[in-house]
Amino acid sequence: MTPDPLPTTLDAWLARCERLHPKEIDMALDRVMQVKQRLGIAFDAPVIVVAGTNGKGSTCTMLETIALQAGYRVGLYIKPHLVHFEERCRVNGASVAADTLLPHFQAVEEARGDTPLTWFEFTTLAIVRLLSQAPLDLVILEVGLGGRLDAVNAFDGDCAVITSIDIDHVDYLGPDRESIGREKAGIMRTGRPVIVSDPVPPQSVIDRAREIQADLWLIGRDFHHTGDKQQWSWAGRSKRFNGLAYPALRGANQLLNASGALAAFEALNERVPINAQAVRNGLALVELPGRFQIVPGRPTLVLDVAHNPHAVATLAQNLDQMGFYPRTHAVFGAMQDKDLDRILARMAPLVDRWHFCDLPLPRAAKAVDLKARHAALQLRGPGPVTVDVHEDPLAALRAALVQADPADRIVVFGSFFTVGGVLKDGLPRLGAAHIG
Repeated sequence: MTPDPLPTTLDAWLARCERLHPKEIDMALDRVMQVKQRLGIAFDAPVIVVAGTNGKGSTCTMLETIALQAGYRVGLYIKPHLVHFEERCRVNGASVAADTLLPHFQAVEEARGDTPLTWFEFTTLAIVRLLSQAPLDLVILEVGLGGRLDAVNAFDGDCAVITSIDIDHVDYLGPDRESIGREKAGIMRTGRPVIVSDPVPPQSVIDRAREIQADLWLIGRDFHHTGDKQQWSWAGRSKRFNGLAYPALRGANQLLNASGALAAFEALNERVPINAQAVRNGLALVELPGRFQIVPGRPTLVLDVAHNPHAVATLAQNLDQMGFYPRTHAVFGAMQDKDLDRILARMAPLVDRWHFCDLPLPRAAKAVDLKARHAALQLRGPGPVTVDVHEDPLAALRAALVQADPADRIVVFGSFFTVGGVLKDGLPRLGAAHIG
């Protein structure tokens, strides 16, 4: 029997990867470690590994942008993507071309032999192999689900960062913050710095650091920030940055993420020194689509990938601080395993019109089920509330634009597939009630 020919396009490789393992998620590191060793992946540049429930993407992007402004060559593995897979792999601030990934997919395929890899494990190995062979001064790897058994944890970080921890993925990580914190703490390494930017970290994180004698940096103890409405300052163990402008990423939690990033740079100061100008420029220029992203035009359009109660609480807080809008229209789609009742309850006081949408995944909640759940909860809005259902996020956004007045606000939130669905044809152009 002749084996199937190897794919020649990135899309074909991704489709092949989906068929290699019976499970979408298989929490174990042994298979990835075996293939990593066969591939001989190793890094010359220092590696920062970032885990957490919320704030990982923002922290990674701040690290990347500040390091680029300091003149370093930077590689970043970030996920999930909003529109194109290549967004997951960035070299010197730009997504890599699809063709450059192909030899790395082939190398993983040849090295794995009969070892079954999940889609995530296979794609992680391909991207990390590309980064390991690029001429870089710093590599940043974002953990996917958890930490201890995540494929990224097959690679040792010179510095670990743990962002805010909250309840999510309970089927895999456990039912409470202590259990989840224990999983995230798996990225720590003995004797190496671990930056914890959660202001109230689970005790399990602190205990694990002490157990393996990692160099634990806690916000509020080893580094902290202060500020007023105009500017903020940061202080670490021996470095300070004063009179900083607020990060270009909007939102109440971004100072925690920025503080964690600056602590990581102080911890790696001997290998990746940065100056105040790089910090100022980096924080001013940092961009991350879908994180409280406000699209220019009218009505006001906000895009946010908040999809668990903690992130949605932050989104609601940020929306509260935006000022008055006659009506708020919400486009929402999410996976059915999320805490949908708490998410809907937290946003309900802000939303006049709900537009629930289907998403193109089997594990996504159906729009009609979201509508039924909303009705069963008997949630109140700021006034009379209407609810509609749509076949996809773009159809939901189009309907919201038809209904919205120029002075209104539309919030697209939930899964990455929800925000990605409205961005698939580019950034929406807003004007009179239509989408361009």
